[in-house]
Amino acid sequence: MPNFEVVTPVAAPPDQVFAVCLDVQAHTRSMASSSERAVDGRTRGELSLGDTVTFQARHFGLTWRLKARITSYDRPRRFVDEQESGPFKRWHHAHHFEPDGAGGTVMRDVIDFASPLGPLGRAVDRILLSRYMPHLIRSRNAYLAGTFGGRRAGTGAGAGAADDEAGS
Repeated sequence: MPNFEVVTPVAAPPDQVFAVCLDVQAHTRSMASSSERAVDGRTRGELSLGDTVTFQARHFGLTWRLKARITSYDRPRRFVDEQESGPFKRWHHAHHFEPDGAGGTVMRDVIDFASPLGPLGRAVDRILLSRYMPHLIRSRNAYLAGTFGGRRAGTGAGAGAADDEAGS
């Protein structure tokens, strides 16, 4: 199952970064390049434990829907969203927020995912999604970090070979 990690410095304290990462409108603005919008569940405001939201977006010229639920919530340190229905066989996204010692936050996204369709899905993961998904998360994080001003998001640990565990 592919997994990767993206680390992003943010010039705001963890409680503020945590809140913006759970804000549905902030999320859809961060994914504007794929025309993402919330179409069902909690479509506005800040998500909390047990909430669901269904996002619709265009990727690779196709329209996709993904329904996610917040399955773990430890404000302001960590939350997890997991796919309940959508294009993946599995989608588990853990969001971690740690103080950086200078008033900011180190935001760490740890994502495990798998496409359906057995060997064909594993090939798509390895050839296409192992690069596309980390890029998508880095772009999202750059937007979110930019909402606080100050320093911009860095790539930190991104989609490099050490971070992409597609074979495990």
